[in-house]
Amino acid sequence: MDRRRFLSCRLPRLRCFSSSSYHSSPVSLRRPIPAHPRHSLLRRSLSNPSASLSSLCFNINSYGRRHFSSLSTTLAVASPPAHFSPDAAVEIPNEVAEKLGFEKVSEEFIGECNSKAILLRHKKTGAEVMSVSNDDENKVFGIVFRTPPKDSSGIFHVLGRSVLLGSQKYPLVHTFEQLPKGSVQTFLNALICPDRTCYAVASHNNKDFYNLVDVYLDAVFFPVCVHHYQTFQHQGWYLAFSGPEDWQPHSKNHLIYKGAVFSKMKRVYSHPHNVIRRVSQQALFPDNAYGFDSGGDPKVIPKLTFEQFKEFHQKYYHPSNARIWFYGDGDPTERLRILSEYLDMFDAGSAPIESKIEPQKLFSKAARIVEKYPAGDGGDLRKKHMVWLNWLLSDKPLDLETELTLGLLDYLMLGTPASPLRKILLECGLGEAIVGRGVEDDLLQPQFSIGLDGVCEDDIQKVEELIMDTFMKLEEEGFETDAVEASMNTFEFSLRENNTESFPHGLSLLPPARDEFGRIVFETDVVEASMNTIDFSLREDNTKSFPRGLSLMLRSIGKWIYDMNPFEPLKYEKRLIELKARVAKQGSKAVFSPLIKKFILNNSHRVTIELQPDPEKASRDEAEEREILDRVKASMCDIDDLDKLSDAILSLRSMEMPDPPEALKSVPSLSLLDIPKEPIHVPSEIGDINGVKVLQHNLFTDGVLHSEVVFNMRSLKQELLPLVPLFCQSLLGMGTKDMTPVQLNQLIGRKTGRLSVYPFTSSVRGQQDPCNHIIVRGKALAERVEDLFNLINCILQEVQFTDQPRFKQFVSQCKARIENRLRERDCRIVASRMDAKLNTAGWISEQMGGVSYLEYLFALEEKIDQDWAGVSSCLEEIRRSLLSRNGCLVNMTADGKTLNDSGKYVSKFLDLLPNNSSVATASWNARLASGNEAILIPTQLNYLGKAANLYDTGYQLHGSAYVISKCINNTWFEDRDFSGEACRGFCDFNTHSGVFSFFCYESENLLQTLEAFDGSCDFLRQLETIIDDDTLAKEIIGSIGDVDGHQLPDAKGYSSVLYIANDIKGITEEERKRRREEILSTSLKDFKEFANAIEAVKDKWVSVAVASPEDVEAANRERSNYFQVKKIL
Repeated sequence: MDRRRFLSCRLPRLRCFSSSSYHSSPVSLRRPIPAHPRHSLLRRSLSNPSASLSSLCFNINSYGRRHFSSLSTTLAVASPPAHFSPDAAVEIPNEVAEKLGFEKVSEEFIGECNSKAILLRHKKTGAEVMSVSNDDENKVFGIVFRTPPKDSSGIFHVLGRSVLLGSQKYPLVHTFEQLPKGSVQTFLNALICPDRTCYAVASHNNKDFYNLVDVYLDAVFFPVCVHHYQTFQHQGWYLAFSGPEDWQPHSKNHLIYKGAVFSKMKRVYSHPHNVIRRVSQQALFPDNAYGFDSGGDPKVIPKLTFEQFKEFHQKYYHPSNARIWFYGDGDPTERLRILSEYLDMFDAGSAPIESKIEPQKLFSKAARIVEKYPAGDGGDLRKKHMVWLNWLLSDKPLDLETELTLGLLDYLMLGTPASPLRKILLECGLGEAIVGRGVEDDLLQPQFSIGLDGVCEDDIQKVEELIMDTFMKLEEEGFETDAVEASMNTFEFSLRENNTESFPHGLSLLPPARDEFGRIVFETDVVEASMNTIDFSLREDNTKSFPRGLSLMLRSIGKWIYDMNPFEPLKYEKRLIELKARVAKQGSKAVFSPLIKKFILNNSHRVTIELQPDPEKASRDEAEEREILDRVKASMCDIDDLDKLSDAILSLRSMEMPDPPEALKSVPSLSLLDIPKEPIHVPSEIGDINGVKVLQHNLFTDGVLHSEVVFNMRSLKQELLPLVPLFCQSLLGMGTKDMTPVQLNQLIGRKTGRLSVYPFTSSVRGQQDPCNHIIVRGKALAERVEDLFNLINCILQEVQFTDQPRFKQFVSQCKARIENRLRERDCRIVASRMDAKLNTAGWISEQMGGVSYLEYLFALEEKIDQDWAGVSSCLEEIRRSLLSRNGCLVNMTADGKTLNDSGKYVSKFLDLLPNNSSVATASWNARLASGNEAILIPTQLNYLGKAANLYDTGYQLHGSAYVISKCINNTWFEDRDFSGEACRGFCDFNTHSGVFSFFCYESENLLQTLEAFDGSCDFLRQLETIIDDDTLAKEIIGSIGDVDGHQLPDAKGYSSVLYIANDIKGITEEERKRRREEILSTSLKDFKEFANAIEAVKDKWVSVAVASPEDVEAANRERSNYFQVKKIL
């Protein structure tokens, strides 16, 4: 087997939208794509960090496919036709399947996903294949291996990353970076989870799709890494010197551990939420594979050997251990043909037996664990404790009927306005934020967890008692019918929608009412709203830009991986009908109370985790690691040993070299002839109702109307801007004169699929003033459109800002969320801070979601107690300033009949709005001080950004900027190493504001990283010697793939109102065509001109770091007071 020398290991970088294009929601801040969670069809994790599969699942492309801000002009490819007939499916004749080495196991038409599904088995190896056929042109392929860990060495984490770094057929290092360059892929990633590893691709282009499938199959079955020790080291762990790698005698350099997985997990272990999730899972499963950390424990990772690495690949990355998924409008026979080429090279293996996961036996009594986490020495540490109650619900997998019922119960307790458990925890005053994940069924056995963060040391026991008392009350009192019906509507809508905006999104979580005796009241409306919500979510099957076929695969694999029927998780109609019938016949108490009693109250398999802050833990852990490494160094016999180590480290550095041209040519790619010359058109009709502009998009939406009502913020006083996010949250979180918050939200749950309110802020190219809007976004079935607009009017005009305790809860929740983003070194913190120094839109965004907002919230907490009347008055003033027909815009997406029928309801809604004769424009022209800034947090790796505004020096936007930014990310950043193998960097260009930014989100040396950013200009100027016509064409194709990102109908309509309507960002259809032509005609001359634009702002850069005090102090010593220091946490 001819394998080339393996050079480097660089995985794709995080891409983020600049915060100058600010879009927030009171319900959920949009986050990068995490691994697919199945803990709830409705709610993401209750804890602030991103939810993930069992909370410990890693993406190879850690944050998904987000590129640079100008891509907000995205308009999508066509979505699937309205209906797919099973007769239209291309059959796989039995004789064809047999000839290709497969046998059919079963087949059926699954109405819930409108697809013909066939389960096949490869006769020689036993590999199982699901072939799902429909009219969805966004084709999906996935291959999943069952990979339960045997220890906490992180072997499958290391292996999962390494196999994508070159293969037999495609012998280049940067495979994962090169593939997107010549592809219009809509998904390209790998998910490494506690008991499985999934590799998946998606594309709407048939040629592109099979190119990607072939690369992935070759990568997983024939990777170079198992023959290349340096790849294992680079991705896993290796010894290095703390200073220069070319060790010299008598140097004071000590040994350190490096490696991508080691560095990543060391960072993971420094975050308290990651610590408590890890501890809780291992405590619940002490006797099976889940008791180990599949991601890897930094103390154990250095015990992993190359021999184990090779052995595990040979055993577990085998067809016998594979589940393979195809989805979409592709030819089913072609799917089997490409598979047979690979599978036929193998014989049956032993992995199906050895990878089987044994269930955890239930405990006979509850357990309690106290763990420390590294904390900064600021603030009152006595109030930084965390308590988390966890249950293992069963000693075996649950049947799907019980699982569905538990999902609804979970939503009733935690996900609706009548959520008693959530209400009590938020209002008890014992903690700052809810943590826990509710019901999780993503592993072999289901779990439930709930708790509080920010708890005082003396209140730990009170929190535990409060949670248990609440469960007992729920079991005794039950749920009213209307509450269940409301939850059922949301639940069903979620299932039908299969909604994964990033992945399944959260809904508004509001508390229930109490009677005059303090008892929890489950009103009729609550249950009805819950039932309606479930029904709506099932119906839509809406995955936004995330491939629908991949979402279905992840749903199916949740059972299939445990040797269960892969069809059943995709089918829910019958179970949902039966559940509704049971509730109607028996009553909600008879259905849900026994579940609470069995799985919670009478369940002795309960583990309580108390997490305690320890300001000395980080230094103790470092000292312990240093002691181990000092012993290793002392054990080296002579200078020759150290010289050999130095040589080995230097050889790893040589892996950073680019792939040779002959290797690059092996990567399959589309050609420019495969790319449409015209941008994708979204049907848009601009009309007028009662003097208000109305945009309509005639698209098939399966009987659902999606609507946005947009209000201009420009009349708002500047000092009120930080209050706007809380104003939006209050509209959905407070009550009216006639309805409590619970009743109002139950009504929303019964009548609509979703209702949200949030601010939107963005720069407008060529204008000094930004665009600033409040967007009310909702959806409803066609027969409920009148209810939708009545409810929008209700929340806008009838909600009263009088509930002081509830508003204070909102403030506490927002504060905890921003603090957690700081702890997680969220790129938005750095990006928003830099933008706030460079333009007004950035400043506004930072006031409503950054560090300034956090500082405002600290002050607001005190003001609420001292002057609630003043705060309430400010909220009313915001309403008066915003609520006007003048400057309003309505956007609707649905089929033609629904749009026509909706006009009268829109007219009635607009008639009820105030008709202010003119909208006074407030003067907003503020920015943060332009100096460099460091925000101090306890961390081991730093997040660093550097930005400047290219438009300030005269640069005029050209479509080539899309290609150039992508090339900087895919080529220049991939060849740079700023301070170690764990380093990750990327650039971002906001074409609306002109802000061009560099980011490094794992910097070890701040000044060194900043200096490295400056090398981009030389790279762009010297590109003629690096890049040929073929490589440039690939960059262009990849950029078009970003611009033509896949979207479903509602997202198309939403994109249109945000980025095409002159009222918002002023991007016309003509401009989109011109930009596309410029992208397609990009030349090397454009790269030099862009380099000149970057060079022209060399004295205008601003830098912001979220970093450790030690690293900032070191930078300020080396370059006197380079950073102005700000301490928040």
